[in-house]
Amino acid sequence: MEKKITPYRDSTLNKKEQVEKMFDTISGNYDGLNRVISFGIDIKWRKKVLKLIQNKNPESVLDIATGTGDLAIKFAEKTNASKIIGLDISEGMLSVAKNKIKGTPISEKVQFIKGDSEALPFEDNSFEAITVSFGIRNFEHLEKGLSEIYRVIKPQGIFIILETSVPKKFPFKQGYYFYSKTLLPFIGKIFSKDKVAYTYLSESAAVFPHGKKLNNILQKIGFISVENKPQTLGVATIYTATK
Repeated sequence: MEKKITPYRDSTLNKKEQVEKMFDTISGNYDGLNRVISFGIDIKWRKKVLKLIQNKNPESVLDIATGTGDLAIKFAEKTNASKIIGLDISEGMLSVAKNKIKGTPISEKVQFIKGDSEALPFEDNSFEAITVSFGIRNFEHLEKGLSEIYRVIKPQGIFIILETSVPKKFPFKQGYYFYSKTLLPFIGKIFSKDKVAYTYLSESAAVFPHGKKLNNILQKIGFISVENKPQTLGVATIYTATK
């Protein structure tokens, strides 16, 4: 990252520990707030990620920073993959995810586990597909996390990132900054138990390397066939790469 942003600036915890604490705190109303904050458009973006996975028809899928598990659950419902794992650092988010599948047929198909994206508990070349949605900017050490993903993905496997980005064109760029710096933190303060969480999410999105900058980092790690496709005027981007 060009500038290090952490949730709690006066905390003695490292970024990873702060992110875990933050998501534990907001896990209960995370899904609802996401729909409000993105005006529901995030559902459309996730459907595009699902389609990309369906087109590859993988046997094994790892969803990193799975949060409350929405995408991993869709993989279980809508693909033929026999091994689906949702990994997250927050026990609070994972408990919400586990409750969603409790007593359902897909509970035997998808597994939610706590883990560190920068020290993945899997052997080399374990997954045919790996996704990270709105979580990669929370990595404490971006290149270390990406290197771990490169290690555990199989050759010719697909790696997909869905992440916020900043529009380039006027007036969308100016509108994005007004919304993200003013309205988003305001909504978060009203509805969230954690008054700084959505300020952090806004600030971290603004400084995270997106577009060609992230493409270059992925290529530096070793990924090939790297592409980025801006979504909804550039407020989010879907990245695809392989090994």
